[in-house]
Amino acid sequence: MTAFPALAEAFGNIEIVLVWGLVATLVLTVGMYASQGLGVSRLSLPFLMGFYVTRRRSRAAIFGLLLYMFGGWVFAFLYAWLFATLGFSGWQWGLLGGLLHGLFLLAVILPLLPYLHPRVASPYSGPTARRRLEPPGFLGLNYGRMTPVTTLVSHAAYGSILGWALPG
Repeated sequence: MTAFPALAEAFGNIEIVLVWGLVATLVLTVGMYASQGLGVSRLSLPFLMGFYVTRRRSRAAIFGLLLYMFGGWVFAFLYAWLFATLGFSGWQWGLLGGLLHGLFLLAVILPLLPYLHPRVASPYSGPTARRRLEPPGFLGLNYGRMTPVTTLVSHAAYGSILGWALPG
């Protein structure tokens, strides 16, 4: 008997979490890349993650996508653990979780990025030879007016898929 039954239950469904975590992450990624391709937003979370580990832009895209996919699985296990802890799930609860997840990213993580990421410029001092990326700003608005909307929609889709697929 484990002290954390919800955690054991989440890891007991590892195949389900891995498969649906991958599907949800692919949908999230396609949504974010589509917003970029359509010129609605310049935010690329995979690129930001990849540029954290390498200075070469060409490799940043590849490393970032791999890190992003792995991160999608990590978050899928967090969602599975949350649903198991609550004892219920459903696409509506996943949608709510995805919206909260996206809102936290937009309102907290992105504004802190200049202080966490070695290549993102400070909003106060601007770009340097080492810190060349524009800071996202509050809600990622420096990357486009529609960035908050596309980010929230993509994260809501991610959460909805997991809420629908994962047992509660």
